[in-house]
Amino acid sequence: MASDVIVIGAGVIGLTSAVVLAERGRRVEVWSREPAVDTTSAVAGGLWWPYRIEPEAAAGEWALQSLREMSELAARPADTGVRMVAGTHAEIGPADLGPWAARVPGLRAAGAGELPAGYGHGLRARIPLLDMPTHLGYLHRRLAAAGGTVTACTVASLAEAGRAAGTVVNCTGLGARDLVPDPDVHPVRGQIVVVGNPGVTEWFAAAAHDAADILYVLPQPYGVVLGGTALDHVWDRTPTPAVAEAIVARCARVYPALAHAPVLAHKVGLRPARSRVRLEAARLPGGARLIHNYGHGGAGVTVSWGCALAAAELSEG
Repeated sequence: MASDVIVIGAGVIGLTSAVVLAERGRRVEVWSREPAVDTTSAVAGGLWWPYRIEPEAAAGEWALQSLREMSELAARPADTGVRMVAGTHAEIGPADLGPWAARVPGLRAAGAGELPAGYGHGLRARIPLLDMPTHLGYLHRRLAAAGGTVTACTVASLAEAGRAAGTVVNCTGLGARDLVPDPDVHPVRGQIVVVGNPGVTEWFAAAAHDAADILYVLPQPYGVVLGGTALDHVWDRTPTPAVAEAIVARCARVYPALAHAPVLAHKVGLRPARSRVRLEAARLPGGARLIHNYGHGGAGVTVSWGCALAAAELSEG
């Protein structure tokens, strides 16, 4: 076998898992039917925050491990795509979050003067904000430096990968619904609008856990990402003009200058959701070790490094 490990999927979960394994000395090959720039990860807003992910306790630990890694990567933002950016999450307090929140440096209640009009309370934090196209490119380079490769191909079955390597890591996201098959996997449709930046320097979010219409403003090097939506079981990837108008209007209530910012792009991504993340080991016919690492919903970026480390441990067990 040319490779010790086949990682299926080239989104942020797959590439991060491949990097961790390759840097531990494994011969790693990533199989993906689409390049990283065409995955859901490339559309992600990129804010570190454990959003709509279960199990809560494990997700909090994975998120904190990722926070530590990303905080180091933020020293080289042009290379890694990671910056530490201050911002506000409105309408939540420490009691609304899991135990992980107490271990986030600098996370605190927002003062009255730090909240936009119409919001009664919230939290302030300086946390990672990732430019995802740049970060995915960084992961590709880091994987190559560790000896890993990426192959464009369509995987017919997990057993096919098991015949090519002794360990298979399934990071197929939404594709796991058919590949495993796992009917618990489903899309959560997210639509965003990218506009020119009129001077926004901080991120802002107001996203209830189960809301279909959410609000976030994320300043990126290429513009400001305005969101968004979280529609369960919706597969349509075509941006909806009326939804885009509503997104801009919601965000402009927080930053009025956004109402007149030039629109640069409309995008839709399908978050690969599941009732809980599947991160566990199994065996394929023929004896190959199978590691499932999928079902991260809207928090794949947030838990990417923590889940990659856990997957690597499972692969060695």
